[in-house]
Amino acid sequence: MLILVGFLVVVISVVTGYALHGGDLMMLWQPLEVLIIFGAAFGAFLIANPMKIVKSVFGFMPTLLKGSPYNKGMYMDLLALLYELFYKAQREGLLAIEGDIDDPENSELFNRYPRIKKEKHAMEFLLDYLRLMVGGSMNPHELEALMEQELEALHDEEEQPAHAVNRVADALPGFGIIAAILGIIIAMGEIDGPVEVIGGLVAVALIGTFLGIFAGYSFVGPLATAMEHQAREKAKFLEIIKVTIVAILNGYKPVLAVEFGRKVMYESERPSFQELEDFVKSRK
Repeated sequence: MLILVGFLVVVISVVTGYALHGGDLMMLWQPLEVLIIFGAAFGAFLIANPMKIVKSVFGFMPTLLKGSPYNKGMYMDLLALLYELFYKAQREGLLAIEGDIDDPENSELFNRYPRIKKEKHAMEFLLDYLRLMVGGSMNPHELEALMEQELEALHDEEEQPAHAVNRVADALPGFGIIAAILGIIIAMGEIDGPVEVIGGLVAVALIGTFLGIFAGYSFVGPLATAMEHQAREKAKFLEIIKVTIVAILNGYKPVLAVEFGRKVMYESERPSFQELEDFVKSRK
């Protein structure tokens, strides 16, 4: 929603300023310029990226419009879930959580945290390493190294769509220049015509440059930055799982292990120690 508000503020600011200067708003409506600029940009985007990146970019859009799911409540749910899992394992043994791991859809414990269950990558990451813990075939250092490598690969994959969109943003001013050059060519073809006709054609050409720069810096570039922020938040979400699991593997009790997870959170979403403790107790 915040993205839509930002887009609206940009459009209103630029269009209102232009109109107050005496500009003709209808002059800005140039669908053929839009076709040249955005058609060429989309074609270049398809040339530069494999289909999995193209799908990822469009898959990102609904989440961006709804806003990031990684808020304080989401992080507290994650830490509470981790605490309950490891408290149960400590009290009854690791094999006690095997049923939850093998069938999370019907697990009473996981069903208490529906927002976490919706996070596909986080659930896969958590369940995979819980299985390795239950199996007991890896030492803590090997498991931590494996988690770090997986997180690095996942973060790199999550940032690829943002990088692809950012490259489009960088290219849009160039496509605007292409549209402007084509417009000037058309204007030169009418060089013997009336001055007002030539002036109108030159104005249309300049609008092509404006649209390319405007779209690149006001919409597509900020959209890529928003995608990068979301990728980092997703990486942080998985990092909390990693840090908590490593703390458990190193012998810390669940109440201290989730404190390790709390400490690596961004300050803006991090609850206080007492706030988290009260929340965990309320969910038990």
